[in-house]
Amino acid sequence: MTVQGRIAPAAEPPLAPEQADRLPLLHAMERKLLWLSAWMIHHANHVRPNRDGLKVGGHQASCASVVSIMTALYFEILRPQDRLAVKPHAGPVFHAVNWLFGRQSREKLETLRQFGGIQPYPSRVKDGAEVDFSTGSVGLGVALTSFGALVEDYVRLHGLGRADIPAGRHIAIVGDAELDEGNIYEALLEGWKHDVRNVWWIIDYNRQSLDSVVQDRLFGRIEGLFRDMGWNVVTLKYGRKLEAAFAREGGEELRRWIDDCPNSLYSALTFQGGAAWRAALLAELGRSPGVRAIIDPLSDEELGGLMTNLGGHDVATLLEAFRAQDAAGDQPTCFIAYTVKGMGLPFAGHKDNHAGLMTREQMAGFKAEMRIRDGHEWDRFEGLDLPEAELQAFLGRVPFATPVAPEGRRLKAATVAVPQESFPRPKVAPGRKFSTQQAFGEVLAELGRGQGEAAAIAKRIVTTSPDVTVSTNLGPWVNRRGVFDRHLKNDVFRDAKLASAQRWGMSPEGQHIELGIAEQNLFLLLSALGLAHDLYGARLLPIGTVYDPFVNRGLDALIYACYQDARFMLVSTPSGLTLAPEGGQHQSINTPLLGMAQDRLASFEPAYADELAILMRWGFEHMQKPDGSAVWLRLSTRGLEQPQRSLDPAAVVAGGHWMVPPAPGARIAIAYQGPVAPEALAAFEELRAEEPGAGLLAITSPDRLHADWLAARRKARSGFGAPSWVEELLAPLAPGAAIVSVVDGHPAAHAWLGAVRGQRVVPLGVDRFGQSGDIPDLYREYGLDVDAILDACAQALLG
Repeated sequence: MTVQGRIAPAAEPPLAPEQADRLPLLHAMERKLLWLSAWMIHHANHVRPNRDGLKVGGHQASCASVVSIMTALYFEILRPQDRLAVKPHAGPVFHAVNWLFGRQSREKLETLRQFGGIQPYPSRVKDGAEVDFSTGSVGLGVALTSFGALVEDYVRLHGLGRADIPAGRHIAIVGDAELDEGNIYEALLEGWKHDVRNVWWIIDYNRQSLDSVVQDRLFGRIEGLFRDMGWNVVTLKYGRKLEAAFAREGGEELRRWIDDCPNSLYSALTFQGGAAWRAALLAELGRSPGVRAIIDPLSDEELGGLMTNLGGHDVATLLEAFRAQDAAGDQPTCFIAYTVKGMGLPFAGHKDNHAGLMTREQMAGFKAEMRIRDGHEWDRFEGLDLPEAELQAFLGRVPFATPVAPEGRRLKAATVAVPQESFPRPKVAPGRKFSTQQAFGEVLAELGRGQGEAAAIAKRIVTTSPDVTVSTNLGPWVNRRGVFDRHLKNDVFRDAKLASAQRWGMSPEGQHIELGIAEQNLFLLLSALGLAHDLYGARLLPIGTVYDPFVNRGLDALIYACYQDARFMLVSTPSGLTLAPEGGQHQSINTPLLGMAQDRLASFEPAYADELAILMRWGFEHMQKPDGSAVWLRLSTRGLEQPQRSLDPAAVVAGGHWMVPPAPGARIAIAYQGPVAPEALAAFEELRAEEPGAGLLAITSPDRLHADWLAARRKARSGFGAPSWVEELLAPLAPGAAIVSVVDGHPAAHAWLGAVRGQRVVPLGVDRFGQSGDIPDLYREYGLDVDAILDACAQALLG
């Protein structure tokens, strides 16, 4: 860091001998992280060739504000088993840390924001094993640490964790502007409900956001909110030099002046430097002999150093606070670390510095200040005063440098065998009306018995739901497996012998985690559960249920979970207009398109119970495969008469199968998805009276069909590959045949089928808000009924 200056004549409080010995080494690391993070961004913008002229960007100021915090953590406090979410804009500091530890190649540092290189924000998938939690979407990585702590508790209380790895802390380094994200407070409340422990959130309180300086009153609100949620709050406002000044005569006046100084004025004075500080202090406190005795002996540079000696930039202060909390126990703790955005850089404190970059001239001056020789910018210990051997020996002794396990930070967990023949199937007589939601509940309830080959898989299933457990048919599973809680809590209704279909006893052995009505929390918990094999060495099979339209309320967190490659099964039900009397706000339109568009998520909508059983079994296997993904099942409460048939599981999983195969060269086919099957079947029976060769296609997944088709096209362009499954399905139809498709969702989910073989597609679906009514009225109004399908067939045949 830049020289903070001396305080004459008082001295800083003495340090313990062992701390005093390490502090110069920590200051060396601090200095190195500041240089490397700034240079990494400068290199990406001003040294590396720029072929398209676009700004590369980076966040030198946001990196600088957190350098001291990350130095104290990574080089002294952290243990190998701790899991971290580093604020997005501090990504370059994170990569510099790993370079010093030897966990990142020097060549990679040159690739920041380059294709195939280091990501702008830490990414589990793209940046490798050192990233515990991706943090590109602000606020979500912070909240995920809380759910990660809950999941680690779950794993350990169920005896599924690694015995050779002790429990760790879950730590988030938080930008203060991230606290504007509402999901933070939803997660705080949920964490309070579940008595989450071993969580630290360290707020980089630099009081600047992208567009402005943060309001002065925010600090008090932050502290109050956290305390109300049962957190310990530790405020680190001043460093040791300022504390020493405050202890002198006139020091309390100086403290009050700084405490009362508006954030905007403090930032401006920081940018202007020591002379501006002196003028402001003399104008307000110039008549105080004690204050004059403190500031008059100092040069402008030293005065600027004193006035910016905040707790978040004082490694000794940070270490003292972190060690004290470590010794105090496992209460979740919020550290509010006051910092200066851009500390040590030419634009420190300027309100516009968030995305600012040092000019070439500014970098030249900074480079000289850091004592970096030309051509040695990437050298590990360049510009440091201590001997290289001493620095290297220090890095070798850092606790966090020790691998958490022989395999590294990504742990290994054996897969759970999913039985083939004995996997539960709904016991539904042919012709009986049964919904896919019912079938889901029945399969899960049967697994919940934990008998035979299903016992192993049942032990690893953990379910969760945002207060819709019963209405999404999880009730029988929960009755059998119980609700998870760190503490034993009896079911009061059951103890009082009051009639209730639900047995809600809570215990550490329970396998259902009940959430409040906050869909962001659902997907964050699924994300944490779906990473348990990597983070905690325990293979879990998470299942989350939610009302289908409210996937949109948690969509950001769902995308975030998939971006991390978390593995889980999402069951969204009820879906579509078919929910009927519930009305437009509970009727979904766009979710089939979401399922198609989302990477690392295989989306399905079966119509019948037998298809669902196939997909659930496949999903449990797919979730565990290295090239697998999360799985989404869109289900319905509409009971359909169940067919008696034998299905090809591979076709169901691939996305579609012929209910009635078309004759070779057929002119038309009807394709359906989900609960509109009865209308499609009735229309088909009328159609084939005139078109005997027509076919009836069951689409179980437009997502899988579309993804496979795109993959086949990519291979074909390279001269390899075979036809996709959808090409094979549509091959019997005549080249100019018509396909009339129907889905209780947006028709665009099927419209692309016409591009596969050049056949004409008439897609029917829902493209406007629903309303209350019964199914016949709604299907007629929105064009999903038999008449609408037959009209579309007639128009298609007429060409």
